Amino acid sequence: MPGFEIFGEEECEQVNDVLETGVLFRYGFDGARKGHWKAKTFETELARRLGLKYAHLCASGTAALSTALAACGIGAGDEVIVPPFTFVATIESVLMAGAVPVFADIDETLCLSPEGLEAALTPATKAVVPVHMCGAMARIDEIKTICDRKGLILLEDACQSVGASYQGKALGSFGKAGCFSFDPVKTITCGEGGAVVTNDRNVYIAADAYADHGHDHIGNDRGAEEHLILGANFRISELNAAVGVAQLRKLDWILETQRRNKSAIKSAMAAIPGIAFRQLPDPEGDSATFLTFFLPDVETARQAVKSLAAQGVDGCFHWFDNKWHYIRKWNHLHAMQASARLAVQTLANCPDYRTLSMPGSDAIMQRAISMQIKLGWTQEQLDQRTQATVKALKTLI
Repeated sequence: MPGFEIFGEEECEQVNDVLETGVLFRYGFDGARKGHWKAKTFETELARRLGLKYAHLCASGTAALSTALAACGIGAGDEVIVPPFTFVATIESVLMAGAVPVFADIDETLCLSPEGLEAALTPATKAVVPVHMCGAMARIDEIKTICDRKGLILLEDACQSVGASYQGKALGSFGKAGCFSFDPVKTITCGEGGAVVTNDRNVYIAADAYADHGHDHIGNDRGAEEHLILGANFRISELNAAVGVAQLRKLDWILETQRRNKSAIKSAMAAIPGIAFRQLPDPEGDSATFLTFFLPDVETARQAVKSLAAQGVDGCFHWFDNKWHYIRKWNHLHAMQASARLAVQTLANCPDYRTLSMPGSDAIMQRAISMQIKLGWTQEQLDQRTQATVKALKTLI
């Protein structure tokens, strides 16, 4: 995703504000920082951009997920329904909470399906974490309806989908809390960073405390602050937040550019027989970071990746054979390889992931290819890429 593509004078200016004060820590040093509060500024502007009351910045998207789980009261022994197509951080954060990841099938949105969710429910289910993958949305309205009906906590992993929406409402704003990531390859970047967002004041207070060793952040004397809960150190630095402030202010331009570039390639591909596209519950809300399409079968998909590369079309991912995002190749998770015994391994309901079988999700993922959409293409480069893509795929089908 494009955050790393667009560093400019704006990011330098924001970072220099911090360096000139010498205050890199997000809390305290009120006088020395000369009015510069980059983390607070980012939080205020992000919450406003998403139409929410609260945002809390963390050190990473993973930290945001762990913080949100804790703030929503999810812990030891609770079952949390997750999709098999995500980044492993979603699963790691559930495990680190002492909770139990329960995998449920995706559909052609590439996200957790309502049907998969229903089939995975047990009496121990406490929360559902749909992941809005590759810049676009799950069937979040249907998922929310199920969660509301069953009394389950809905926590959205929107780490890959800042700026995306469903029916005009920002992804990350449908549940009790939402999470975003701002690492180097997200839509906007802090270098490293993440955020928990919510309309629930109690969740916000708990997140704000948990991410900083339980501090209540009342007053301007850190040593005199109360500690509301036990927590962790998931703080973001002012330097990272400063980069994010500049990037967030470019989000509308990023989305406009991505959508234009994606539309050009997709329109040309639509004429190729045998090509189908990812289901988008709300095409207008797609952030357009990826163009995902389906081939007829797994072998054709594998050949397509090779053919695209031969034509110079880079950034095409066949997730089924990729070790980043799909459970099929997460051998360390299958074997529960950790540096020490995990809390979840002491539980009676700890699954044996070595026996996990997800043929429904496999049938979707083995045919899917996601093409990265870049910001920096000139019109000539976009035209060349479009022509090369069509040429590569026409030879296969």
